[in-house]
Formats: sequence, C-alpha cells, structure tokens
Amino acid sequence: MKPDIHPTYRPVVFLDQSAGESFITNSTIETSETVEWEDGNTYPLAKVEISAASHPFFTGTMKIVDTAGRVERFERRYGRRKKAAGETEAAETADES
Repeated sequence: MKPDIHPTYRPVVFLDQSAGESFITNSTIETSETVEWEDGNTYPLAKVEISAASHPFFTGTMKIVDTAGRVERFERRYGRRKKAAGETEAAETADES
C-alpha cells in the first residue's frame, strides 16, 4: 500500500436529524463537529437527514422528507399528490370551521 493516501477509518457518531436518534459505527467520513458519546469518549459527529430510524420502509409510516423543495417542484410539474382518507376528512372539517 502507498503511505498517506488512505482515509482514516474510525468510529463516528451519526445523528438522524428527523428522528433525533444517534448511533455509532466505523466510517471514513470527514467532519468538523464532535460529540461526547455515552461511554465518555469524544467522537466525530455526522448529521444525516434520514436513517433506518426515520425511513418509511423501516418505520412502516409514510413520511415526506423535503430538504430542497423537491416535493413542491414535483407537485408543480405533475400536480398535487392525493391525500389519504383521514387527511381529507380532517381538512374538510377544518375548512368548515
């Protein structure tokens, strides 16, 4: 192996910002933030928008995570998405008030 060309492989804490969950795993990701973990050691902190704690496939709930206006752009291009039956009834009740 050539010296000094490989990234550092170390424990990193990943924080799922949408679920508030965090987990520690090994990674080569570069980050400037650090956090103190439950064991008292300080580890690099990587913030992620979605993980297994908040992904609809793993949670079984439909949740739209819109970080860059993608949903609005899609709705402008193809029309608004259909609401579930419970959302429609709640919206109609709110409109009548």
